[in-house]
Amino acid sequence: MTTAQSIIMLILLVTIGMFLWGRWRHDMVALGAMLACVFTGLIDAQSAFNGFGHPAVITVACVLVLSRALQSSGAVDVLTRLVLPAKAGPTLSIAALTVLAALLSGFMNNVGALALLMPVAIQLANRLQLAPGQVLMPLAFASILGGTMTLIGTPPNLIISGIRASEGMGGFNMFDFTAVGAAITAVGLVFIVVVGWRLVPKRKQAGTEGFETGAYITEVRIPEGTKADGMKLREVEAVLDEADAQVVGLIRNDVRVTAPSSGRYLRGLDILIIEAEAEALTKVLSELGLELAHAKEKREPMAEDETEQADTDSAPSSAADELGQPVEQSIEKVPEKERKPDEIVLLELAVLPSSSLLNRSAADMLLRTRYSINLLAVSRHGQRSMARLRSLRLRAGDLLLMQGAPDVLQDFANNTGCVPLAERELRIPNKRNALISAVIMLLAVALAATGILPAAVSFAAGVLATMALRTLPWRLVYDAIDWPVIVLLACLLPVAGAMQSTGAAGLIAGVLLNTLAQGNAIVGLAVILISTLILTDLMNNAATAAVMAPIALGAANQLGVNPDTFLMAVAVGASCAFLTPIGHQNNTLILGPGGFRFTDYWRMGLPLDVLVVAVSLPVLLLVWPL
Repeated sequence: MTTAQSIIMLILLVTIGMFLWGRWRHDMVALGAMLACVFTGLIDAQSAFNGFGHPAVITVACVLVLSRALQSSGAVDVLTRLVLPAKAGPTLSIAALTVLAALLSGFMNNVGALALLMPVAIQLANRLQLAPGQVLMPLAFASILGGTMTLIGTPPNLIISGIRASEGMGGFNMFDFTAVGAAITAVGLVFIVVVGWRLVPKRKQAGTEGFETGAYITEVRIPEGTKADGMKLREVEAVLDEADAQVVGLIRNDVRVTAPSSGRYLRGLDILIIEAEAEALTKVLSELGLELAHAKEKREPMAEDETEQADTDSAPSSAADELGQPVEQSIEKVPEKERKPDEIVLLELAVLPSSSLLNRSAADMLLRTRYSINLLAVSRHGQRSMARLRSLRLRAGDLLLMQGAPDVLQDFANNTGCVPLAERELRIPNKRNALISAVIMLLAVALAATGILPAAVSFAAGVLATMALRTLPWRLVYDAIDWPVIVLLACLLPVAGAMQSTGAAGLIAGVLLNTLAQGNAIVGLAVILISTLILTDLMNNAATAAVMAPIALGAANQLGVNPDTFLMAVAVGASCAFLTPIGHQNNTLILGPGGFRFTDYWRMGLPLDVLVVAVSLPVLLLVWPL
């Protein structure tokens, strides 16, 4: 083993370890790996950032923009309304939803496809009286499968094509992946529809009804002359923080302020709406000199037959009875058609992997000052976190329980990259934009598929047309690009090249082939496929493709067989992450709304992985013979 091989293998091991640790973002780890290669002389400093101009990276960025145009224009809503049956049973409904998700994912970002269909899936689960996860997991897995069918369906396919081009063999065409991808998608969808969704654990949605907590919404009055009279709200909140409580509203002169500013001065007779644990609220009341609002309220005269019940109510048997009603009972989700314009509602929002809320807290975002909304609760892995809620750093897949005006909450979701999980009507915001966005995407795909233009150029032209025709607002064009993914791809492509140029990829491939495959090409192909499947469940799928593609090429060279067969095996394996919530962004996104635990995925994912291996190996050998 040469010095260069030792260095690149050490960098590779550290990089994989950092991916598995998960403390740092994937793009940070990839940038660190690339810079380590530069500092050790494995990558020329002058060409270190050439990956940012790589056709695969450009294509990913452009596809993300075109996908956003399809989403915002309402084009997918039209298709959804036409395809999904209105009154079918579970099997037919899940079949229609998963087939639609797979088809959409073949031509647009599969995270975007899932985000669009998640509200529909939850509405479908409610209609069919199924647990939300029984529809969400089939939807997520179907969108992952659908991405394997085309060059632009998923980043691993573009990475594989880019690495093939860097080896002087040219990139793959738009539909070179279709034969294998369509086969595993078809078999996978049949399994999901007939058997798979029945294997999903019936977890309770971690939404408004799924937050298991002793927290109550309670109205407390500030008596005149007490400690809190004349204090700023932020001073009161400092005391509430010590008791893990928070203010969610203020009533003054019968006028309710939903998200009062922390700089507002409080007055005597103001009513604070506080969310707190039953035990904690007693401490807050005594320390600030507050009193329960209903304690001094005048009661209406009651009929004689109601006296006994009233006596029972006035002497509560527990702190919970005395302090008020639970969050679920005090503010109800109201159907959209019955809402008043100024009504305050609750809405669940799922945080997308590309959301601007990642690693930020409610205090960082100034939710009350900027948006006049409240963050009431956060569900992570199906469990609610109340402690220090305003300082909790958000992660992808978190489920947020927000309170505010419906239109404000919807704007907040759109602007920050969250998925509203409430039921919504399928509508077309703009028929003209929906039609133009669909035509632009079809033309871009056609130009790339026929070879008239390279894929990067074709989709870049589509972005230009999108901007010129304003089917997507200019301010959203750059917001549509998932920059961490772009940095990840651009940094790992040179690292993959270093693995190939130093011979480290061939060395790793030789170890795998000699110890497991014993020189047999078919067994070697299975080893590469299964190794990729295992690795992609533990770290990002794009990173897995960048790491495994050079190893696959090394294995093919040592065996003297068709390298395309092995590259396609990596493409399939890297895309099919079904065993954990961290293997694919779509798995992460359904974690909170489905109420899933980390170990819930393998129940449907493991049989699906077995089917992927069983179907893809013979199809690979048939379509891409050794």
